[in-house]
Amino acid sequence: MEIRDAQLEVRTVFMRGFPGQFVSGVLWLASAALGTWSSHRNGILTAVIGGIFLFPAAQLVLRTMGRRASLKPENPFSALAMQVAFTIPLSLPLVGAATLYRTEWFYPALMIVVGAHYLPFIFLYGMWQFGILAAAMIGGGVAIGMLAPHTFTLGGWLTGAALMLFAIWALATADRGAAPRPAA
Repeated sequence: MEIRDAQLEVRTVFMRGFPGQFVSGVLWLASAALGTWSSHRNGILTAVIGGIFLFPAAQLVLRTMGRRASLKPENPFSALAMQVAFTIPLSLPLVGAATLYRTEWFYPALMIVVGAHYLPFIFLYGMWQFGILAAAMIGGGVAIGMLAPHTFTLGGWLTGAALMLFAIWALATADRGAAPRPAA
């Protein structure tokens, strides 16, 4: 399978990233809401524990929409997608260390980790738009950590909003770049 064909299948099956960004956006917003109106601990636990279920939830969204939820076995990007996904849990000790030093750094640190994890999506999906999402999250995490270090949930709210906007855009453009349809 050619690279561009593998990327096309990723874009088509995963609707340009719609289900993953939608589920992630909901999780970040729920975490920020709990961090704002319940406790920092509940916000953090929601983000970390909820993150475990992101991929199965995104697959559930696809299946609920009546769509295929996995790549063909011959697509070499299945392994790449799994490797990219594991960068987040493997980076959580770093987020934990930042949070232990200053609780308010939880969301900025997580923004940087998740933003960096989106960089390989540029190649995986063949979509430069993931570079904008990555830059916004990384830059936002650094900016909040440096310029607003005493706010706890600002990064959670902003990231949730950014992910939801990306999800809406992805859904609206999901058919672009899909396999050409046969002429009638």
